[in-house]
Amino acid sequence: MKHQQLKTSPEISKRMAHVKTKKNSAEVMLAKSLWHRGYRYRLNYKALPGSPDIALTKYRIAIFIDGEFWHGKDFEQRKTKLKNNKDYWIEKIQENIDRDLKNDKLLRQMDWYSIHFWSNDVIKYCNQCVEEVICLIDDINNF
Repeated sequence: MKHQQLKTSPEISKRMAHVKTKKNSAEVMLAKSLWHRGYRYRLNYKALPGSPDIALTKYRIAIFIDGEFWHGKDFEQRKTKLKNNKDYWIEKIQENIDRDLKNDKLLRQMDWYSIHFWSNDVIKYCNQCVEEVICLIDDINNF
């Protein structure tokens, strides 16, 4: 879906250009933790819908580390607090949420499991995120 044009300034454009879309600190932290536990993966695996940040191909698990703003954490409460370009951001973030749901459905149809973690949760609770992935792997192996 093509959304409206964003009204911006050169300062904002420069700041937004520095937002990392791949290999941010949360993704690297989770990937390294899984690697040290002996789990091998593919990064930004384009063969799957949504290009998961981490794909454990052996277990058919797609892991997404989502930014809280971009993927709409607590979106219903947060969207009322948006100040600049409110209509644009509401439309853009809703598109991201809808695309995430569509990709999860497509992955499920391909017999893949998808897990989403919020990036701040990965940074704060990386070991618990790894344990959640390992629990899913155990469930898959026992099924």
